[in-house]
This record gives sequence, C-alpha cells and structure tokens, in this order.
Amino acid sequence: MSTGLLIFTIVHVIISLVGIGSGFVVIYGFLTAQRLDRWTAVFLAFTILTSVTGFFFPFERFTPAHAVGILSLLVLGAALVARYQKHVAGPWRTTYVICAMVAQYFNFVVLIIQSLQKVPALEALAPTQSEVPFLATQIIALAIFVGLGIAATSRFRTASHSAA
Repeated sequence: MSTGLLIFTIVHVIISLVGIGSGFVVIYGFLTAQRLDRWTAVFLAFTILTSVTGFFFPFERFTPAHAVGILSLLVLGAALVARYQKHVAGPWRTTYVICAMVAQYFNFVVLIIQSLQKVPALEALAPTQSEVPFLATQIIALAIFVGLGIAATSRFRTASHSAA
C-alpha cells in the first residue's frame, strides 16, 4: 500500500469512527427526547464524508461497499431534508429518525465487516464472511438497530431543544 493510500485510509477510518461515535450520541438524544443539534450536525457531516470518501479508494468493479455508500447517501439526503428543510415537523420527524438510524446502521455494519476482515483474531472467526459468527453478528446488529429505531421514533420529540 502506498503512503498516500495509507494516509487516506487512516483519515477515512477516523472520519468513519467520528461518524459512528456521534451517531450513537444522536441515538441517545432520540431516546431521551433531545435534539442535540451540534451532535446531529457532526453525525450527518461525518457520515456523509464517510460515504463520499469511500468512493475515492481504488476499485476495479462495483462492490457491495459501493451499494451501501450509495444507499447511505440517499438516506442521508432524506435525513437532511427532514431535519433542516422540513424542521422535523409532523411526519418528517419519523422520516428523520428512521433515516438517521438507517445511516448509522449502515456505518456500524461496515465497521463490523471491516473489523472481521482486518482484525486477525476476528478474521479467524469468519474468514469468508459466510460463517455463523459473521451471520449471527449481522442479525444481532440488525435486531438491536430495529429495536433502537422503534424506541427512538416513539420517544424523540421536536419540542425538545438542546444545542449540546
């Protein structure tokens, strides 16, 4: 791997981790009925950057990672409209929460996949990513995000304002 590509990879990983970390803070805000406007801005910006920078890696063919990046950007576009143009009013509140949750889920699933590919101890558990540990991890992550999404949609209220 060239030095430039290594640096780009490190920057991409840092951007991704900031997006994931801030995404969990935003989910906490949903669950506690707080908007957390600054955290939301960080989450949306870094999650968009994660998807965009992912397209700058060298590739020879279209991969599932590209599909996830495209889907993530579409979901994030809807989240931006719901949050900043429609001000999470009426049904846009639910749209925003669901889109933010889906974007966070995509980021988290990519983290799982990358960890299983790059961390030797984890790679040994699922070398081809078709083994039970890989599938179980995906199912557990999906179940957790569905549960969090349902709770977040019911608990997040637009009347709450917090700039934290």
